[in-house]
Amino acid sequence: MTSTGIAEGRRRGRQVDVPLLVALDIDGTLVGEDRAIPPATGHAVAEAGAAGHHLVLATGRSTVGLLPVARALDIFPGWAVASSGSVILRLDLGTRAGYVVEDAHTFDVEPLVRLARESAPDLMIAVEELGWGYRTSARLPDGSLNGPQRLVALEEVWSRPTTRVILRGPRATELAGAVRALGLTATRSGPDSVDVTPFGLSKATALEKVRERLGVARGNTVAVGDNYNDIDMLRWAARSVAMGHAPPDLLAVADEVTGTIHEHGVVDVLRSITPGAG
Repeated sequence: MTSTGIAEGRRRGRQVDVPLLVALDIDGTLVGEDRAIPPATGHAVAEAGAAGHHLVLATGRSTVGLLPVARALDIFPGWAVASSGSVILRLDLGTRAGYVVEDAHTFDVEPLVRLARESAPDLMIAVEELGWGYRTSARLPDGSLNGPQRLVALEEVWSRPTTRVILRGPRATELAGAVRALGLTATRSGPDSVDVTPFGLSKATALEKVRERLGVARGNTVAVGDNYNDIDMLRWAARSVAMGHAPPDLLAVADEVTGTIHEHGVVDVLRSITPGAG
C-alpha cells in the first residue's frame, strides 16, 4: 500500500455520525500468504479511517510483527492489540519506537517449558521478547515467527517472564488441556501450533479495554477474523464477521461470513461501514 493510495483513500467519502471500533485480525484477514496487503484492502482501510472509525489491529503477532502492518496501513495515531491479547499498544509516531505499551501481562515460563519437555520433547518452544523477537529452544522454520529468533539453552528459554509462548510441533494441540491446568490460556493458532498467554486473556479482553478508553458504546463494535484465536473476539463484537476460509468453529460464532482472503472479503465489510466507499 503506497502513501499515494492512502492519501487517495482519505480524500474520498465523508465522516460518519457514529464512529465504530473496528477490530481487524492481520494474517488471513488483511494479509495473505504472500505477506502483502492487497491494494484494495489498503484503500478500504484508508477510507474507513478517513470516515472516522477507530481501526484497531488485533493479532496474535508480536509487537515487531504488528508494526510493519500498522505503518503500511498508516493507522497512526491509534490502538492495537498484540500477542493474542497480552499486549495493548497505543500507536504514536511521535515516540521513538512508534508505540507506547499501555498494558502488558506476563507469566512464569518455567512450568510450561518443563511440561512441554516431559510430554513432547521434540516440541519447539518460542518465547516472546517484547519489542524484539523470540528466544527459542530450536530453530523454527524461516518466516514462521513475526520477528527474529535467538536459539538459547533450555535454562535461558525460561529465564524471564514473557507475554506469550508459542508451542510448535505435531503434538502441540494435544497439550492445550494440560497447559490450561497450569493456569494459563492456550489457544490453537494453527494445525500444529498453540499460543500460550496469561490466564483469562484474549483479543476480546484487550479490545474491551481499548473500547473503554476510546469511549465507544458496546453496540458500536465490529470484528473481522479468520482463525481460532478470533473466536472470543467475534463473540465480543456487536457485529462479528468471519472470513470465508475460516474454520468451522469460527464460522459457527460469526454473525456474518464474508469472502475469503483471496476474494478480499474484509474489503466488503469495510465498505459497508464507509459512506461513499467505492
